Amino acid sequence: MSDALAWNTYARTRPERRPVNAAGQPTWFNWTQYPDHGPGAELLGLPAGGTALDLGCGKGGNVAHLATLGVRATGVDISPAQLDAARVRWGGTPGLSLARAEAHDFLRGAGEKWDAIYSVYGVVWFTDPAVTLPLVRERLRPGGVLAFSQRPPTPGCYGCQASYIPRGDDEDPLVVKRWDHEPETWRKLLHESGYPDVSARVLPAPPGRRKVGTLIITARA
Repeated sequence: MSDALAWNTYARTRPERRPVNAAGQPTWFNWTQYPDHGPGAELLGLPAGGTALDLGCGKGGNVAHLATLGVRATGVDISPAQLDAARVRWGGTPGLSLARAEAHDFLRGAGEKWDAIYSVYGVVWFTDPAVTLPLVRERLRPGGVLAFSQRPPTPGCYGCQASYIPRGDDEDPLVVKRWDHEPETWRKLLHESGYPDVSARVLPAPPGRRKVGTLIITARA
């Protein structure tokens, strides 16, 4: 099974981003699985006119928001369906570029470095950190930031796990790998990969919701 097939299938299950958020803004940055919740683009610590790379940009809402802030923003995804949706909605945004590629291949072949590289429920969750974290480190400018978010691990279920992407009623689900670690393990992995300054926390779900929170990690190179 190709990863492109899995993420194309996933794209069909995802709703489109709302026309505006609760504040009436047409673009915004969202790290969590809940609307209008949690921090925004400030976690990236981007300088004015800085550069950012979104690994697993999906339908492009976050990377498009950065472009509207004056960031030179690049989104990478392996799914043609995700990128088609991103181009339909955000394709004319100045400063935004989108590329179809496997993330590790893109990082290895990149001829530039970025002020921030990030992943929102994206590549850092679904690729081996022993490979991904050093590759990202090589593509960050001095002092650059890696930031990513994902679900916290299920207690007792750590390391490489299986994620299931449902298909039709008469088809078996597609399976992709993900890497689940507790915050302290992520800190250790990042320190070992050359990130001296790491913050890792679980942001609780919005008040009144008995739901899982969001693991948010930032690491400065």
